[in-house]
Amino acid sequence: MKAARYYDQKDIRIEEIEEPELQPGTVAIDVAWCGICGTDLHEYLEGPIFIPPAGHPHPISGESAPVTMGHEFSGTITALGEGIDDLRVGENVVVEPYIIHDDVDTSQGQQYQLSKDMNFIGLGGRGGGLAEKIVVQRRWVHPIGQIPLDQAALIEPLSVAHHAFVRSGAKEGQVAIVGGAGPIGLLTAAVLKAKGLKVYISELSEARKAKALETGVAEEVFDPRETDVAQRVRELTGGRGADVGFECSSVPVVLDMLVDAVAAGGVIVNVSIWGHKPAVDMPKLVLKEIDLRGTIGYAGDHPDTIELVSSGKLDLAPFVTGRIGLDGLISEGFEQLINNNEHHVKIIVDPRG
Repeated sequence: MKAARYYDQKDIRIEEIEEPELQPGTVAIDVAWCGICGTDLHEYLEGPIFIPPAGHPHPISGESAPVTMGHEFSGTITALGEGIDDLRVGENVVVEPYIIHDDVDTSQGQQYQLSKDMNFIGLGGRGGGLAEKIVVQRRWVHPIGQIPLDQAALIEPLSVAHHAFVRSGAKEGQVAIVGGAGPIGLLTAAVLKAKGLKVYISELSEARKAKALETGVAEEVFDPRETDVAQRVRELTGGRGADVGFECSSVPVVLDMLVDAVAAGGVIVNVSIWGHKPAVDMPKLVLKEIDLRGTIGYAGDHPDTIELVSSGKLDLAPFVTGRIGLDGLISEGFEQLINNNEHHVKIIVDPRG
């Protein structure tokens, strides 16, 4: 079967590899669509980061580069391993792409995303969605009902956004300010909107501002070159400020804006992955009693995220901005997202194309 294999920085090859074998307790899936994630771009440009370098196998998967990439994917079950009787062949599913130790409790309410040696399918080994087929443990498989398979490829990043919402403690009727309208910023705003919050976004890019308004995920989108965003948020909230802020840009001035824009006693959730250590306005953080919280991945978020989409409260279709085949992964996918990223939210890949 065809697969995208990561060897090293700027060295991803489309190769023919052996199909994975079904084992007891596992599920075989024909991959339909796989999204290209910002993490994949970081691996391509700056890695290996999550991917174990050649000769340095991951402690759980036992694999190192080259590994098959792709962790945002949907597909159809083709076979069930011994012991699985709660799924059926032909069922459409998504995968919660974790690699964690077998003895880690993944039941509802457990923080398994913080477990020792955690990594992701499609980065740390165990196959990936940028291949025609994959075999995964049953606990990571989530049926999606009637959600179209192309849209379902966005369930994984949407679950990241949902987990950030959960971490914030935000409630219906509150006001949120999102810093950055890239893929995760837009999906975070979409979750907040679906949960009944009033959402404002700060963003420089004309195309991303337009996408935020087109999709209806924000009441207003502010350009910080034209507007004092924090001041405008206070004006719109009777001088109080936003209840919650979400940092989705990894840009220091955006973090500064959020510290200014949230109300006293407010919460800021950092969603983005930083490649450097930013300065934080600690005096303002202290004097306003702001909670600054981190978030990583998801834990028990996939069922709620799938329900948001299945119920019609959240439409993923507008966020798919490109469809390509695996052979065009670098030229039509990675290079587009690196050099023309303002015009794309999510490019999805057909592994058979």
